[in-house]
Formats: sequence, C-alpha cells, structure tokens
Amino acid sequence: MNEAQRIQLNVRVSRETSDKLDEIVEYYQENTKIGRIYKGDVLTDIIEKSYEIMLKQKRLNR
Repeated sequence: MNEAQRIQLNVRVSRETSDKLDEIVEYYQENTKIGRIYKGDVLTDIIEKSYEIMLKQKRLNR
C-alpha cells in the first residue's frame, strides 16, 4: 500500500490486548514467509478478514 494512502490511528487498549497483539505478530512472523511483520499489518489482516465475514453474514441474512 502506498504510504500516502495510509493513516495513523491512535487507540488505547488494555495491556492484555496489547500482549495478545504482540503474540499474534510473533506468530505471523514465525509462520509467514513475507519478511518483517508489523502490528499494523496484523491489524489490517484481522480487520479485512472480519469485514469479509461480516459481508457474508449480511448477505445470508437478506
């Protein structure tokens, strides 16, 4: 993604949630072959997958 298309989100989460995100980032780093993984990459992946699931559920509910 082009840097001009990115925005910065500043959010507050619990320490537990932050620790879980660190663990997920570590898992992605160890189990993917795309190089360095960042928290933003993991959050983007999670949000995109969740969004796809939401759209499928919406279509099923029509």
